[in-house]
Amino acid sequence: MIYINSNSTSPYFNFALEEYLMTEKDLGDDEIFLFWRTNPTVMIGRYQNTYCEINEKYIKENNINVVRRNSGGGTIYTDVGAWQFTFIEKNHKENGISFGKFTEPIVQALRQEKIDAHFNSRNDLLIGNKKFSGNAQYRKDDAMLHHGSILFNTDIKAMVESITVAEDKIIAKGIKSVRERVINISEVMDKNITSEDFRDIMLKSLLKDSKVYTLTDEDIEATNKIKEEKFESWDWNYGKNPVFNINRWKRFDGGRVDFKLDIKKGIIKGCVIEGDFFLSGDISMVEKSFINCKYVKDDISKILDTLYIDKFFYKITKDDLLECIID
Repeated sequence: MIYINSNSTSPYFNFALEEYLMTEKDLGDDEIFLFWRTNPTVMIGRYQNTYCEINEKYIKENNINVVRRNSGGGTIYTDVGAWQFTFIEKNHKENGISFGKFTEPIVQALRQEKIDAHFNSRNDLLIGNKKFSGNAQYRKDDAMLHHGSILFNTDIKAMVESITVAEDKIIAKGIKSVRERVINISEVMDKNITSEDFRDIMLKSLLKDSKVYTLTDEDIEATNKIKEEKFESWDWNYGKNPVFNINRWKRFDGGRVDFKLDIKKGIIKGCVIEGDFFLSGDISMVEKSFINCKYVKDDISKILDTLYIDKFFYKITKDDLLECIID
């Protein structure tokens, strides 16, 4: 494994670095590992509608970053009291989405500290029944990237207010609700340690027999180019939101799926798929498949038959999507 230290706390730089290392940089076939953190940031899942996920007023007033990930899944809040980890495999041979291989090293590192961490059935790491880590993946050709968050000492109030548009009394209830569902690692550590101490503890376990690569000036220049052209751009983080005349959604074991359809004279002329689901492949290929299809159950079913849904979507079936699109 090759460890690369990113000293940046910019979410835009770090997501650009992930993309650069995955798609442009050749470091051989060794797995690449990053352990990083950011200034206060709301990270939007690849297929989500940003405006539906954030409290825009609070975010602007508190100078919180907004950035869209390359991966699916839901919106998270992170700050310097949390850590992000990234695994990149250049020759990943497995099909579909699989979290266990990449979350297990995190679980084992925490168990060495007598923290009873475990993976749930979807994409989270838990202590007891409380979440401290969300995980996501995306694939490009044979390269797989897995990244996750670890709550160490995150500001829970800012987390709730950043992603919840509500009155103060609802925010208060939201904090209580989130407090019942999430946990900071610092709450269960045997000793009082800083966020930097926690990083060092984790890396001591995770980096056994690893090599270290230091980013060159050329690496940083290439990463900054991706950062500026993609991850800092309004089009990427917010995007255009065309008008659709049918909006249908359902929540499944694999997450929520929203179909936004523009239907004219019974024919689908536009399709956007949003949600906090995970996908192994290109969502635009799925969206384009419905263009010029009749909004009729049998015709839509035939389209879904051609898409190998079980390979594309994580824990979502063809019948699930058919039920979501049309009764």
